[in-house]
Amino acid sequence: MTQNVPQIPPRLTDPRPVLAIGCALWLLATVVVWVAGERWASARPICLMGLVVGAIALVIYLVQRRGARRGDKGAQTGL
Repeated sequence: MTQNVPQIPPRLTDPRPVLAIGCALWLLATVVVWVAGERWASARPICLMGLVVGAIALVIYLVQRRGARRGDKGAQTGL
């Protein structure tokens, strides 16, 4: 007897809101740390790296989505 597994709603599998919110929060943290002055100077590189990692993730997602829409053989499905 096999069970029917319900499909996950698309709003829960869409990475765009996570990427957008994550990048926005890193940007906010970077601005706050920069405005706070020298007291938080040691946190500046961490905030900048958070922005860089978020940008890299966004680029990877956009490249994979473009490949999936074009029908490339090695692209992910469902983007």
